[in-house]
Amino acid sequence: MAVAGSSRGAVRGRWGVSVHPGAWWVWALGLGTAATRTTNPLLLGLLIAASAYVVATHRSPAPWSRSYTAFARLALAVILVRVLFAVALGSPIPGTHTLLTLPEVPLPHWAQGIRLGGRVTAESVVFAAYDGLKLATLLICVGAANALASPSRLLKSLPGALYETGVAVVVALTFAPHLIADVQRLRAARRLRGRPDRGVRGLLQVGLPVLEGALERSVSLAAAMEARGYGRTAEVPAPVRRTTAALTLGGLLGVCAGTYGLLTAEGGVYGLPLLLAGVVAALAGLRLGGRRSLRTRYRPDPWDARAWLVTGSGVAVAALLTLASVRDPGALHPGVVPLVPPTLPLWPAASVLLALLPAFAVPQPVPREHS
Repeated sequence: MAVAGSSRGAVRGRWGVSVHPGAWWVWALGLGTAATRTTNPLLLGLLIAASAYVVATHRSPAPWSRSYTAFARLALAVILVRVLFAVALGSPIPGTHTLLTLPEVPLPHWAQGIRLGGRVTAESVVFAAYDGLKLATLLICVGAANALASPSRLLKSLPGALYETGVAVVVALTFAPHLIADVQRLRAARRLRGRPDRGVRGLLQVGLPVLEGALERSVSLAAAMEARGYGRTAEVPAPVRRTTAALTLGGLLGVCAGTYGLLTAEGGVYGLPLLLAGVVAALAGLRLGGRRSLRTRYRPDPWDARAWLVTGSGVAVAALLTLASVRDPGALHPGVVPLVPPTLPLWPAASVLLALLPAFAVPQPVPREHS
């Protein structure tokens, strides 16, 4: 079996031209950042539709790319749980449109501010649905990154200082799709044998084999990684280690302080310089910390024009939605008191459509002939 590849230009494999996995993650995180800036269900629906279209056209048939459906189901569950909590536990949002009145359970005096049951208003339910949809959109964007970016290729692109952390994260992200595939396989096998695959009994009889298979796969993976020399480190002088720790810790503190300054009115003057200084110090610490990792990269993924295009589209959506939330907060956060239907703001909606740029600018993965 021959696989075409090159260390320069776009990486080609069994499924044609592929984009740097980090670009897909930046694109998805940009969409997720945009989702946190609005509660308008029309804009959030556009973000979900854009991510779903790009995933449908560009994901590969690899096992790790099947997790998008699971994230979508999790997002739906988040919305339902958020609405149920608002119905059962009440909401601080006042309202005049009563939907129903539940029996209210009296609580002790130390639980003041919490209620069980009582009057359920349309305003509180709509507010909870908007809030849940925002978190659901963020989850779907993360699911899009998991479906588009290969975990193994992402691991190769991490700095040496983050290698151990990257291994743990990539292994976790790789195991999630395998668990989903195991559940689907076992449920199909039980249906073929005429046994129930739903309910508590079906869940227990499917869950135990899945857990057993996951443990066996973990032991096999640990043995394979140990045999291949994972975890080897180089001898680094003590001054270099101390400098690396100081730069990394100081850089992270600077990033946190700068971000806090940008989010507050009082810290707008020092926020941006602190953020830039923190980023520079953290990158220098990661660069020095990479000396303790003895590894080479085989066919490294280049950050080419397509990767810049994918990254730029996600960053542009996040920046434009952030700007819109400052200039016209009413359009991005429709009111619920009084209860009014949401409207679709024109230029923020056009900004969201920039997320579709990778679907047309990046070639779709087409199976390549190989022998």
